[in-house]
Amino acid sequence: QVQLVESGGGSVQLGESLRLSCTAIGYAWDRYCAGWFRQAPGKEREGVASIDRFGFMAYAGSVRGRFTLSRDNAKNTLYLQMNSLKPEDTAMYYCAAEARRCLLADQWTYWGQGTHVTDS
Repeated sequence: QVQLVESGGGSVQLGESLRLSCTAIGYAWDRYCAGWFRQAPGKEREGVASIDRFGFMAYAGSVRGRFTLSRDNAKNTLYLQMNSLKPEDTAMYYCAAEARRCLLADQWTYWGQGTHVTDS
């Protein structure tokens, strides 16, 4: 059974940085695709970044150049480094696994419970 556990959220001042983590149980990040999504209050969930098994990464335009997705295969952990945080980055962030084409617009199979990022 696949389990995804996010951590690293919290309250941060605008313009500062935060790193989110997502550890997978029963799923190897380096073999399949992974993604980060977010949902702000009153808004639909949106894709933030994805990485396929070959290491190809894609980012939403709103975060490109500020956010960086990476993975530590030895720890089976996915990261989202978020820099220069803006008010619109405030949201619940989720990691997800397994999508047919590994596109942010795809239907993703496995989801974590989310970690909250807010501005202080």
